[in-house]
Amino acid sequence: MTSPSSTLTSPRPEADRRRWYALAIVMTAAFMDLVDVTIVNIAIPSIQQDAGATFSQIQWITAGYALAFAAGLITGGRLGDIHGRKRLFLVGIGGFTLASALCGFAVNPDMLVASRILQGAMAALMVPQVLSIVHATFPAHERGKVFGLFGAIVGLGAVSGPLLGALLTEWNLFGLEWRPIFLINLPVGIAGLVLGRKFITESKAPHALKLDLVGVALVVLGLLMLLYPLIRGRELGWPVWGYVSMGGALVVFGALVAYEKRKSARDGSPLIELSLFKVKSFAAGIAVQTVFGIGLGIFFLVWTLYMQTGLGWSPLRAGLTGVPFSIAVSLAAGLSVQKLVPRFGRKVLQAGALTMTAGVLLYIWESERYGMSIAPWQMALPLIVMGVGMGLIVAPLTDAVLSGVPREHSGSASGLINTVQQMGNALGLALVSVVFFGTMSDHLSPREVGPAFVDAFQQALVWVAVVMTAIFLLMFALPKRPAQHVEGAATTDTLGTLGTTGTTGTADAAPAGEQEPELVG
Repeated sequence: MTSPSSTLTSPRPEADRRRWYALAIVMTAAFMDLVDVTIVNIAIPSIQQDAGATFSQIQWITAGYALAFAAGLITGGRLGDIHGRKRLFLVGIGGFTLASALCGFAVNPDMLVASRILQGAMAALMVPQVLSIVHATFPAHERGKVFGLFGAIVGLGAVSGPLLGALLTEWNLFGLEWRPIFLINLPVGIAGLVLGRKFITESKAPHALKLDLVGVALVVLGLLMLLYPLIRGRELGWPVWGYVSMGGALVVFGALVAYEKRKSARDGSPLIELSLFKVKSFAAGIAVQTVFGIGLGIFFLVWTLYMQTGLGWSPLRAGLTGVPFSIAVSLAAGLSVQKLVPRFGRKVLQAGALTMTAGVLLYIWESERYGMSIAPWQMALPLIVMGVGMGLIVAPLTDAVLSGVPREHSGSASGLINTVQQMGNALGLALVSVVFFGTMSDHLSPREVGPAFVDAFQQALVWVAVVMTAIFLLMFALPKRPAQHVEGAATTDTLGTLGTTGTTGTADAAPAGEQEPELVG
């Protein structure tokens, strides 16, 4: 077998070409995942109208995906380490493509919800392998260029997702209404599957840890017990069993912590490396990521409903309205990492939280002032301010959180960071029932719907502003400057996927303790 170091640093010309083909394939898959999430947000009102989905089903279309994605991220990365990154990538992209077809041909809202959950689970198998394959294929001195390309893809996806969703919904291709937003994944996924088999080189971790199935089960059970009552509670009249379930979720999470402690002592292969929480910056960063995900989960769903259902705008008009926000996020993210954080450190992230709070408050003021007559150009200023704030946070946050983590735990820490933000996002989507729909009457006349949605949007934004203020305070526990060049600090290859849904999409290239990957074949 060829040694990893020689394979990675001195590739043959044929291998050199193949790895760039492999890069294009996995980047396309990452782009497809990002666009698929953002594309759905803009089509939600059309799905609700055409498929007759209830508000709780609408929440599950988005929250179900986020929940399945969150619950499977660490598991997907670990399975790739054990069974091969190429193999899991192909299983993931094949399953993602199949789930997209089921979403596109769903005959009722329940089938669409189930298919979205399957799609999220398949994305959790596919996405963690992307950077793992890059890590195994490219030498360290080339990865900066590679991650620069990923940044461009992220920015492109942030802008193109909502626009593509709006166009496909507006065009109503072949009378399929919203369905092409899912069916467009079929040719891309099939091409990725065929080309991936040919060009991606298999790799595994040389000493992969075992999969913690009990840990996975407890995480999924606890999240379901917490989120299901939040999503269905208002519709069912907040039954007693819902409160019992949410209380029971805390018991399940407590059992998870106890089990993970025992498993770590027994065989050293827990799903969650609890020792990481002894690092102050990491524990604070996990709290920031979770709360940030909650705020974004609330905002992006209610924003879409506000524009299309409340104001009666077309999907295309709503999609174009979001372009200034996406551009501001991309530009501010690049500026924060390259120029600001090296000079000002943690203050950049805190400035981002305050800036985003200011944008939210400005949005509330403009929505109140202009009411139903508000125009897209009047939304541009608060959206740009919010986008700048978000960009200052999302790009440097991972480095700040990982700066105090020992190198041998960097993979576990990175996967956990991405997972908790997805969990926060799912929790935020679940809380929409409380902070948005909970402010509206169940019996509204057609004339009352618009004003009710505008008022509910403003109430939801107040919650978002509170969340951003909490994030600002939590950031005081982060290190003043990320210790990127300190010996023993984490030096991970991570990518925070920033877009109009606020989702992140990768786990780190290697689990705790892994050094170089083993190349197979």
